[in-house]
Amino acid sequence: MEDSIVIRSDGLQGFSYAAVLDGHAGLSSVSFLREELFKECVLATENGVLLQTSDVSSIQSILTKAFLEADKHLLSWLEETGEGLESGSTATVILLGADCLIIAHVGDSRVVIARGGKADVVCGDHRPYGKSKTALEEIKRIRQAGGWINNGRVCGVLSVSRAFGDIKLKTLRQEMLEEGVKTGLWTSKFASRVELNGDWVTAAPDVIQTALDDADFIILASDGLWDYIQSSEAVRFVRNQLRQHGDVQRACEALANLALDKNGQDNVSVVIADFGKVQYDPNAPLEDRNVGAEAGQLVLVLSLVGLEWVNACTRAVPGKVRSFMAVNADKCEDAKCGLA
Repeated sequence: MEDSIVIRSDGLQGFSYAAVLDGHAGLSSVSFLREELFKECVLATENGVLLQTSDVSSIQSILTKAFLEADKHLLSWLEETGEGLESGSTATVILLGADCLIIAHVGDSRVVIARGGKADVVCGDHRPYGKSKTALEEIKRIRQAGGWINNGRVCGVLSVSRAFGDIKLKTLRQEMLEEGVKTGLWTSKFASRVELNGDWVTAAPDVIQTALDDADFIILASDGLWDYIQSSEAVRFVRNQLRQHGDVQRACEALANLALDKNGQDNVSVVIADFGKVQYDPNAPLEDRNVGAEAGQLVLVLSLVGLEWVNACTRAVPGKVRSFMAVNADKCEDAKCGLA
């Protein structure tokens, strides 16, 4: 299983840390980042002290530094050890305070905030295809840096445009171009015209700060959920679960299972932070379903088989959060599911 969830309530004054790491091409990058990314966030924010501000640009600079330092260390480790040179990982981190949420986002996991029963999609997918604003910005950035998009992938290789690791698309790009000539992926003429003007794939995050005064709960999940379930459907489903039994852990597991039941072929990782605003009422009617498609949503099917499931954990968090739950589900045979 290449997904991992990390939840920490230590080290960041006034904030709790939750991250979904979604790896590809092996476990090496995810395994390295489980501790390294949290450590760099603690160092860059001076144990959370520098997060106590409303200056979004300052927070963005701090967390960008943390993410890039973690990626720098990962790339050095991959090159030194020769382990998992093909591997990489997306990472979406939420820093949860008493009255605000800070998100640092790289890749195609997603954070959705339920506000009065409505889904507030806070971050966009870093994928180099489609017509969404985020996709078009990523395509433009990659081309300006000298890269190209082939079949919806960066240089025909990677389906996300921001990620940790993926050393061949970063510090070993020249070697990748030469290897592509040798294996017939492209011609020497094509390779000679490629300009290395900037980052084709980057671990620089989108950073968002938002208030939580009207939030019911937060869902942080990997693309294994969002590729099969619309954001509004996920919010409605969790609300109904909490009204029926009030158990956030059960709601978390049920949401992951819902994705698997919808022919989900990817790993599914889900974190729910609940603020206790959805009233437990088992006799209340279920909220109506809306099957209309959300604008800009894309579908990606990965071919994995089987089923292995579940590990879960609860951690205490500061402030107004009533419950913080997480679950990993997997669609791989013989997978080893784990949780931080």
